[in-house]
Amino acid sequence: MNSKNSLKFTLPIFMSFYVMGFVDLVGVATGYVKQDFGLSDTMAQLLPSTVFVWFALFSIPTGIFQDRVGKRFTVNLGMIITGIGMLLPIIYYSYITAIIAFMVIGIGNTILQVSANPLLLDSSSNESKAANLSLSQFVKAIASMLGPIIVAGLAKYTGNWRLVFPIYAVLSFLSAFWLYTVKIVESKPDKEPATFKTVVRLLKNPFISIMVLSIFFMVGFDVTMNSNIANFLKSKYAIPLDSASIGISVYFASLMTGRLLGAILLRKINTKTFLIISTIVTLAGLIGLILSGSLNASWILIFVTGFGFSNIFPLVFALTVERKPEYANEISGLIILAVCGGAIIPPLAGVLTESFGVTASIYVLISCILYVSYATYYLVSRK
Repeated sequence: MNSKNSLKFTLPIFMSFYVMGFVDLVGVATGYVKQDFGLSDTMAQLLPSTVFVWFALFSIPTGIFQDRVGKRFTVNLGMIITGIGMLLPIIYYSYITAIIAFMVIGIGNTILQVSANPLLLDSSSNESKAANLSLSQFVKAIASMLGPIIVAGLAKYTGNWRLVFPIYAVLSFLSAFWLYTVKIVESKPDKEPATFKTVVRLLKNPFISIMVLSIFFMVGFDVTMNSNIANFLKSKYAIPLDSASIGISVYFASLMTGRLLGAILLRKINTKTFLIISTIVTLAGLIGLILSGSLNASWILIFVTGFGFSNIFPLVFALTVERKPEYANEISGLIILAVCGGAIIPPLAGVLTESFGVTASIYVLISCILYVSYATYYLVSRK
């Protein structure tokens, strides 16, 4: 049997979240691929779209698949596919192979996102589930934050930013092997195996549908922030791309800091109260970014925005699964299906930026958080 919260079981699961964070490489890669091939904003934003469109296609099938074969097997499959995707740009580099590579990475990441969260819940005590989910997102944020730094270092000292891909491939394969060596006893609810019909039926529940849509806007917010903040800073303050890309690292540093703090505080503070505070801080940071006329103030406001946003996803995930724990696999599939927001919101932000200027992307981000605020109100107002 699993010993709840035992490091033997949780550490390799947390490592799968680190591999999950590799997908955020698309943020800094978008800027470099755009620069390498002279792409427009709209064409460049196809890169994050090719990653996240797979969440719409593979999330529900993955939830059904893992309900039959198990979560650990599914997590390992996701890490192996991620590793394969990482190898492609180093074999041959072109705009097309970059798109194909991130398509494969997107498929692997979809599988990971659906399976890793429920597997972690299986290895967590009831009191630590929300905290462990925040800690897992902290681990993911480490990978996300280090990505731009590693890429910038490789570009500066080797002249080849793409060397990040084989490094990430090796880490993906090693992480899969580590989890393979650990036997985890998974929860098995006393019900019929999941089907497409039973998964979709859950959307008839207003609570589930509102929470799933909030995830759509959350991920749309996160990917748009990741892939547009460098362009926003570059255009608004007339600074080079390399300098503007630091904004991505600032954002992910704020996510990492917020999630580490959340992993500690959520063991003591009411989760719903924490969620309300998080949405308010995020909205305040975004409004500040629009009003700011200083680059230094913008760095701070990016941090504030990410700090507020850092724990919203794990909180909503934990509170949603808490309503119907026996349907954890199906709910996970629906929640990660909503991650396709990362394929829809960034191109919209790109189009609006080209039409109305860089500030338009911030208004898109504010719109996303306004819906999340409504979902938060709906969640806390119902017992």
